[in-house]
Amino acid sequence: MDDHILVERSGPVTTVVINRPSARNACTVAMVKALHDAFMAFEADADARVAVLTGQGGSFCAGADLKELASGSALGFCWAGEDKGVTRRRLSKPVIAGISGHAVAAGLALAVWCDLRIADETAVFGVFCRRYGGPMPNGCTVRLPRLIGQSRALDMMLTGRAVDAAEAHAIGLANRVVGRGEARSQAERLAHELAGLPQVAMLSDRESLMEQWDWPEAVAIRREIGGSQAAFQQGFQSGAEGFVAGTGRHGQGVGRPPVL
Repeated sequence: MDDHILVERSGPVTTVVINRPSARNACTVAMVKALHDAFMAFEADADARVAVLTGQGGSFCAGADLKELASGSALGFCWAGEDKGVTRRRLSKPVIAGISGHAVAAGLALAVWCDLRIADETAVFGVFCRRYGGPMPNGCTVRLPRLIGQSRALDMMLTGRAVDAAEAHAIGLANRVVGRGEARSQAERLAHELAGLPQVAMLSDRESLMEQWDWPEAVAIRREIGGSQAAFQQGFQSGAEGFVAGTGRHGQGVGRPPVL
């Protein structure tokens, strides 16, 4: 593992930390490949349920390392490419971004690759590579409009302007805005909450929600129903029995979402 990519484990939650604060966590090709390897290890670990992606030192990720790009050694490498591009494909388990400071250029692509984004009040989003002619071959042109709509995505993509935490929350780019310096801790708190929920039903609903874009509505609903059958067979009845007996009523008990 690259020294600039740290992996920490707390029970079912894996936290991946981009650790190059001197460059606002801009990533070299080696770092992107190390991120890929970290998340593939998370994906393969049956005991790891939810991951958090965050940055060290007050920034999330300022995109690709421009010195490496200027040297020519990184040209042709794509963060969504087949050669260990970390944003190439979705994982089968949730990933939550804990965002402080800059999440720009390819760092924005990392943010929208995650399922949820917890941003602190210092967060800044933007396609800053627009300023120096950089394209976005990292999944962002596909995922950003699916999150915030084509019109808003075009505004960000064409202009390269900065979007602060308040605006990001208003347009649906940030799911929560928290106090300065709290992004990682609140993302990890939410990750533990998700990890404590019954997993089969949560993951089948997540899969249906993400894959429905590929299908006509009637087909998507049939797939939704088919994907839910495992949850009915693995604990939903006992969960319903527990609720009838009083467990979880009025939002109490295991799996209550946090108030952030």
